[in-house]
Amino acid sequence: MIDLHESARNALKACGVADAALTGPLPVRTPLTGEELLSVHEADAAETAAAIAAAHAAYLEWRVVPAPVRGALVKTLGRLIGEHKDELATLVTLEAGKIRSEALGEVQEMIDVCDFAVGLSRQLYGRTMPSERPGHRLMETWHPLGVVGVISAFNFPVAVWSWNTAVALVCGDAVVWKPSEKTPLTALACSALLDRAIAEHSAPADLHRVVIGAREVGEALVDSPLVPLVSATGSTRMGREVGPRVAARFGRSLLELGGNNAAVVTPSADLDLTTRAVVFAAAGTAGQRCTTLRRLIVHSSVVDELLGKLTSAYGKLPIGSPLDGDTLVGPLVDAAAYSAMNSALDAARADGGEVLVGGGRRQVAGAEGGYYAEPAIVRMPAQTDVVRTETFAPILYVLTYETFDEAIALHNDVPQGLSSGVFTRDQQEAERFLAADGADCGIVNVNIGTSGAEIGGAFGGEKETGGGRESGSDAWKAYMRRATNTVNASGQLLLAQDVSFV
Repeated sequence: MIDLHESARNALKACGVADAALTGPLPVRTPLTGEELLSVHEADAAETAAAIAAAHAAYLEWRVVPAPVRGALVKTLGRLIGEHKDELATLVTLEAGKIRSEALGEVQEMIDVCDFAVGLSRQLYGRTMPSERPGHRLMETWHPLGVVGVISAFNFPVAVWSWNTAVALVCGDAVVWKPSEKTPLTALACSALLDRAIAEHSAPADLHRVVIGAREVGEALVDSPLVPLVSATGSTRMGREVGPRVAARFGRSLLELGGNNAAVVTPSADLDLTTRAVVFAAAGTAGQRCTTLRRLIVHSSVVDELLGKLTSAYGKLPIGSPLDGDTLVGPLVDAAAYSAMNSALDAARADGGEVLVGGGRRQVAGAEGGYYAEPAIVRMPAQTDVVRTETFAPILYVLTYETFDEAIALHNDVPQGLSSGVFTRDQQEAERFLAADGADCGIVNVNIGTSGAEIGGAFGGEKETGGGRESGSDAWKAYMRRATNTVNASGQLLLAQDVSFV
């Protein structure tokens, strides 16, 4: 079997990470085998405060650099990521457990986001509005915001960072990044590549800082008045703490929290297409995406046929080491994730659910310490509390419906509101699902699964998902401040609304 330690060290070295960064008290374990790969330095609150102060000083210089020049730095970052795509994908696999295809896809997403941000650097548009006063011009301008604090999760260890960082940099901001303690090696590699881009463009050296650590590091970012925006990805529980603390100091928060995503399958659906889409959305990444399909709401007339197709496909899923090119389902991140999956399955059975396939632990040769779970399909008699709760594991709950209104009501009857889908060849059903009285999520799809969003659209959700938007569209506005400007060229003092003050 490949030497995982050596593979990680070689990938890090190729990206420019110094050996000195790979010594410290924080162990980094791989979900592939459960063994320790390396260890890294763990920051504390004081170090985090110093990093924030340094980033703020860099921001004061960076904010006056023209946006297209800022974009050139991000272009270089994208080039460097592309040159080290294989090494970064290797680290994603070793730390997060993703199969090679998904790991490469995540790194490609970073490259795409950099391309998007480079174009954005020449499109930070404001508006000119008609003034009611003659000789006056009314307009808006957008300015850099400050230091952006990024708190990311293990399941997308690099892509979510790039969504925030590439856009923040072209907007004129600095970034302080707290990665998950489970995936710090990918963070060190990305930071090293960005440091190279910063040096190549003679930009301020502290424009980007990484702080690796536990709760106190996150709290220092959340509570610092020098961090006007905190972008945090994680659980709803985490968001309940982050949001109010940032708001208490009148900062901004961009929250990407839990998802309990559902798809509705109608009588007219193409069941072969539906099966392929559902298997990837529900079992891909071992169910460890915020956009993973967790609930399938199927019309009673087609449920038996669809379940036959799905259970057959699940029974053939190649489960094993993500280093094996034939594997489609890799490991859960750790023992706690596997325990949570078992607890959810027990609760579903207690609620009358029937596990149709999966749910066990697959033993993988040479990886006895890894937790490889068999993706499960559970037919439920009703949408109970366990179904309404997101379990970060490959469990797909199947519910049935009779009317489309009932399907939409089931779909929306959860606290989360991230991603959704409907499978139908009926145009009226598709349009209803997309309408204001349809799915209540931030991402609403037709004839496609809930996962695998493209970077061009804004990513995020409603309700307990947090309401944040990142990546494409006009998500850049969260990283800037808006100023409304009035310019008086009339030579007279004219007041709005015909006010007279003599």
